[in-house]
Amino acid sequence: MNLNPVIWRFLITMWLGLQSFTAAAANTDPAETEKNLPGIALIIDDLGNQSHLGMRAIMLPGPVACAFLPYGPFTNALARQAHGYHKEVMLHLPMQAVDHENKRVEKGTLTLDMTEQQFMEATAHGIAAVPHVTGLNNHKGSLLTRHPGNMAWLMQAINKHGELFFVDSRTTTETVARQLAVEYGVPNSSRNVFLDNDPSPEAVRAQFRKLVAIAKRDGSALGIGHPLTGTLDVLAEELKNLQQHGVQLLPVSRLIAQQHEHQHESRVAWQKSLSR
Repeated sequence: MNLNPVIWRFLITMWLGLQSFTAAAANTDPAETEKNLPGIALIIDDLGNQSHLGMRAIMLPGPVACAFLPYGPFTNALARQAHGYHKEVMLHLPMQAVDHENKRVEKGTLTLDMTEQQFMEATAHGIAAVPHVTGLNNHKGSLLTRHPGNMAWLMQAINKHGELFFVDSRTTTETVARQLAVEYGVPNSSRNVFLDNDPSPEAVRAQFRKLVAIAKRDGSALGIGHPLTGTLDVLAEELKNLQQHGVQLLPVSRLIAQQHEHQHESRVAWQKSLSR
């Protein structure tokens, strides 16, 4: 078959282009591709009181953080299991809530009437009670997290125990916890979505999709759930479909580092705009 020379050149160019595209695709680093995806992080709170549901939380796919109440009957054993499964282990530190006097108060709860020494000792004992702890977040605390003095004590206590991060669970809109974490140089983030205030699977799934949407809008988002059957069922399913959602699951510490990098880049860009 005799083809026009122009057509031959066109076909050869197309073939070479296809070969280059195929080679580039084959050499694409998956980690490099993931690096550009929005990130979500997940924490399962209230662990340590139940063995079976606690193990189900630990067995969720990917780097889901596990936050343990300091004096739960299964906290020690489950925290060691979580560490063995390469999960980030967190202290879920009890703090005084607005309705503190009307409910059972967990052992180790930080309260407003504590002296500084009592507060620091209670925090230190809570940290020591959870093996392999890498960070902490507040359990309840709708009253305590409003008070700058107590949150300053908390951040000082955290700084005494090495490289721990802090996540503000945001149990009140009036919280100042993250602001104090920034002031004291504690790596930090805050909760964007509670997954299971309504524990029905449909509601949990809707909240998970909300978390994904926030991550796509802002670049990252952090969700908190609890060891409830519906929550664990939904997460076990949804975490297998992250590629379809267009996000990646990050350890909490990595999400915090990523958010810090983004904030730094934004500040640098802002300062450059001022100098023009």
